[in-house]
Amino acid sequence: MSPEEIQQIFFVECEESLAAAEAGLAACKAGTQDADTVNAVFRGVHSIKGGAGAFGYAALQGYTHVFETLLSDVREGLVPIERGLVDLLLRALDTLADHVEAAREEGEPPADAGLIAEMNAAMADLGADSGGAPPIALKPETTEAAEAPVSDDFGLDLDALLDDLTADFAAAPAAKPSWQVHVRPHAGAMRNGSEPLLMLRDLAALGGECLHCDTSEVPPLDHFDLEQGYLGWTYAMPGELSEEVVREIFDFIGEDCALTIGEDAAMPPVQSAPVRALPASGAILSAAPPEPVAAAPIASTFTATTGPTTSSGPSSNSGQSIRIDLFKLDRLIDLVGELVIAQAMLVQRLQGAGVTASEELSLLEGLTRDMQESAMSIRAQPIASVFSRVPRILRDLAASTGKHVRLDVLGETTELDKTVIERLGEPLTHLIRNAVDHGIESAEARIAAGKPPEGTLTLAAEHRSGRILISIADDGAGIDRERVLAKAIDKGIIGSDAQLTAEEIDHLIFAPGFSTAEVVSNISGRGVGMDVVRQNVKDLGGRITIESVPGRGTKFILTLPLTLAISDGMIVNVGDQTLVVPLSHVVESLRPGENEVQGIGTRRQVLNVRGRFIPVIPLREALNASGGASAEADGGAAGKGVLVVVETESAGQAALLVDDIQDQRQFVIKSLATNFRSVEGVAGATILGDGRVALILDVDGLVAFTLSSPEGQPTGPEQAAA
Repeated sequence: MSPEEIQQIFFVECEESLAAAEAGLAACKAGTQDADTVNAVFRGVHSIKGGAGAFGYAALQGYTHVFETLLSDVREGLVPIERGLVDLLLRALDTLADHVEAAREEGEPPADAGLIAEMNAAMADLGADSGGAPPIALKPETTEAAEAPVSDDFGLDLDALLDDLTADFAAAPAAKPSWQVHVRPHAGAMRNGSEPLLMLRDLAALGGECLHCDTSEVPPLDHFDLEQGYLGWTYAMPGELSEEVVREIFDFIGEDCALTIGEDAAMPPVQSAPVRALPASGAILSAAPPEPVAAAPIASTFTATTGPTTSSGPSSNSGQSIRIDLFKLDRLIDLVGELVIAQAMLVQRLQGAGVTASEELSLLEGLTRDMQESAMSIRAQPIASVFSRVPRILRDLAASTGKHVRLDVLGETTELDKTVIERLGEPLTHLIRNAVDHGIESAEARIAAGKPPEGTLTLAAEHRSGRILISIADDGAGIDRERVLAKAIDKGIIGSDAQLTAEEIDHLIFAPGFSTAEVVSNISGRGVGMDVVRQNVKDLGGRITIESVPGRGTKFILTLPLTLAISDGMIVNVGDQTLVVPLSHVVESLRPGENEVQGIGTRRQVLNVRGRFIPVIPLREALNASGGASAEADGGAAGKGVLVVVETESAGQAALLVDDIQDQRQFVIKSLATNFRSVEGVAGATILGDGRVALILDVDGLVAFTLSSPEGQPTGPEQAAA
């Protein structure tokens, strides 16, 4: 493994350590911590410190040393856990995350002098830390007294002082005898950025003295394995030093390093591993290096786990994990997608030939779907990795707005595709900032309204019907629709005579350039945030809806696909075209009766669905397809073709007029922009079972574009502005 790959693994583990530390500090802030919680925070910071030293990140290592020292005092009960200390530790953790990011990007470390001073001041003993070294000072202090001339005897009675010291020494208890620790790194101790030599140096820094280096297990050169650990060391440690402090040094390396304590304890044996003999000595210099014996295949960018990590031993496979290159996972997903296409082709070919093998085909279809779900689950990650960033956002907003917000999280274990998670961070950040800045009132206004001074923000995630629903809800004042409408008219987004429903007014906040902020700040006021949110969610193949009650709060609901690679759709025929309507947009399909379709104007028709009128969009005309059902022919859509009712983000519901519905099945999404170019109203393409290419409809874009045409009346806020 190259140094760059090991370094990348270090940064991945830094993210895991930061997440664990933040979870522990969140528990401390909520008052639900225990000894294990504080230990977990300490271990996270200690792990980052060890890796920083191994890779030479001096600024990161120095900062984590101070942070670790303060946490050590907290863990030992020397510094009580109180609200002010927890706030300090959270700010220190935020700066630690900035340090890690600076090291990753090879940028300038963040300014940390103020925090270092605060942490030094919070320590139990300003003269010495738990390791015996004084806390890191920002600047050396000098006093005038240090420059004063020094006399020879300082005005002291030296004989009397010597007598007192002799008496004190005689009365003092004897120093505790030293004790021994035996260390032997095992095979793989250098893996994942570990460096046993640094740990031996830590032993020396604690006052340990190396008594012996055991070389008895070093084999002859022709049996030497580069991945094996042959050397062992014996250190004499000061008697007043606790065994726990020494064991903490080796937490970072885990079971890859054996440790025994006591003068009578034996040096740990070399961990057994298969040994391969190299060629005869005359060929040793020209032979290629042997393959690693105990090293598992590890890559740098993604972790696939088979369960919670345990130490059950080599006889059990439960809880083991390996790091897999993300490119390999993407390749696996692509191959599974091709398998889905091949299975559909086989089914269609056999059915066309009149071959009846329903049981076998059903089995193949089930196995294909199970394989697809298993492959997608490897890429799946809990959404907690996104939700974990929110506490820091709220702390930053509290500092800039003065609004303190309590965070409630539900469904953080809900899993979705890694690609979706990576692209979800930006829209969530915009929505949270918007909720705190515009939604939640100031403490004074909340008290006047009979609410607690601290606002509440609720993040929730759940699976529903093959989609994931993410909601961001606040208990603020809700959307002021009169003010939103007035701002939209003032900015020319809609006309002054526009008649909009409450839902349409709410969606005006997504219009480009719209903002209700009176003053432009670093949080809001430029009218670009919510527009970006809607576009990002749309790019993910999802949609966003709003629920707002004046005086009680606002909820944004994001409906997203679980994956961007494979989805379910309805295959429809329109003239000479075969199209795919994503099933996530489909509400129902029906053949309308005589009086259920009515005309508006010269070319527009609406469908009466249980007392509600929704526009009818003939796909033949919208896509310029040859032949097919038309709303103008023979009495309109009634009795001719099928209407597919779909749900859109900005225009509500609409009915797509198609010739007929062919099938409902999984389809593999292929990017049209990558292989051809972007097409209005088309989200991508897929390959059908007969080998033909079918276009996947962009339902939101197609409906919005069609309804904004001059022939009909606009139905949504964007169309009302047209």
